[in-house]
Amino acid sequence: MCQLLGMNCAQKTDFCFSFSGFRLRGGLCDKHSDGWGLAIYEGRGLRTFTDTLPAAESPLAEMVSKYPIKTLNMMSHIRYATQGHKGDLANVHPFSRELWGIQFCFCHNGDVPKFSSSLEFLDHPMLGKSKEENRMFHPVGDTDSESLFCAILNALRAEYDSPPALPDLYKSVQQLCAEIIKGEEDTAILNFLLGCGEFTLITYSWPGSRPGSKVWNGLFYTIRQSPFSKATLVDMDYHVDFSTVATENDRVAVITTQPLTTEEKWVEMKRGELLMFDRGLPYFHASACDKVEKEGRGLCSKVSAKKKRERFMSMDSILVPDEVCVLKNKIAGESGAERVEKFVKNVLRSH
Repeated sequence: MCQLLGMNCAQKTDFCFSFSGFRLRGGLCDKHSDGWGLAIYEGRGLRTFTDTLPAAESPLAEMVSKYPIKTLNMMSHIRYATQGHKGDLANVHPFSRELWGIQFCFCHNGDVPKFSSSLEFLDHPMLGKSKEENRMFHPVGDTDSESLFCAILNALRAEYDSPPALPDLYKSVQQLCAEIIKGEEDTAILNFLLGCGEFTLITYSWPGSRPGSKVWNGLFYTIRQSPFSKATLVDMDYHVDFSTVATENDRVAVITTQPLTTEEKWVEMKRGELLMFDRGLPYFHASACDKVEKEGRGLCSKVSAKKKRERFMSMDSILVPDEVCVLKNKIAGESGAERVEKFVKNVLRSH
């Protein structure tokens, strides 16, 4: 199957070290030779590179591995084609779409029978509250992965008309994952990375092996943070002593299908576990994501700003002049009335 690499950072960081080892699994150290792709968030923008050549042989992949682009959030994928034609760029991950004015990207490792390419696209299920007549996102290629990504986005769009708070997003994605797996717990393999703008990376793991295969497909992660130490790549004779190049403010979460380094401690995600990463830290529950939201690192776009303005305007309209006059008459003096009016408006706006 395919392999995934994701990085989520507290400070903008380049991915040259990790990607240099990871790309060699695309045809040299492993058989994932049916293309590769990489997506890097740069502010509100998303820079993507894709190629149908094996990552270990691709001149583009070699260039990117030496190009120190710094980012807070990125993902990469090396492909071993099981669904969708080989040599077709439309089937190379990561896939990306715009929703609520935010660039989302997605890559996947596994098999999802409900979204198999052996079925007609219109026979794939609608998830959550989404309905066929409101389907907005459609796959371009032939993979179950892209069809699944579109189904997730269609469900989120049906649930929210503007970017939700991170705890709500976490719960919604968690519910969708349970819906995708339901009834196919023994056959589905679902490991994915979902990039939700500049700061947020969501990961999910339902690991497993194909019938007759000994290859285990799951997700592992490690947190590089102070005090830093040396890390040596598994796939090439190369190491970096991060204590000489990183600062105390640096922290990087690295998520991958199989551990990339020997010295670092790698944690395997549990079956059915959903993690949200922000500033290089994992969040295991929806309630924990509220801390990130309150720090101002939730989903943000021009759509969310517009909805916020509309909400304030509608709340102002609730306070009709007659109601204000009644409140004013209950307090002697103009200053008291003004205080009541201001208080009521603030209460309405806070709700």
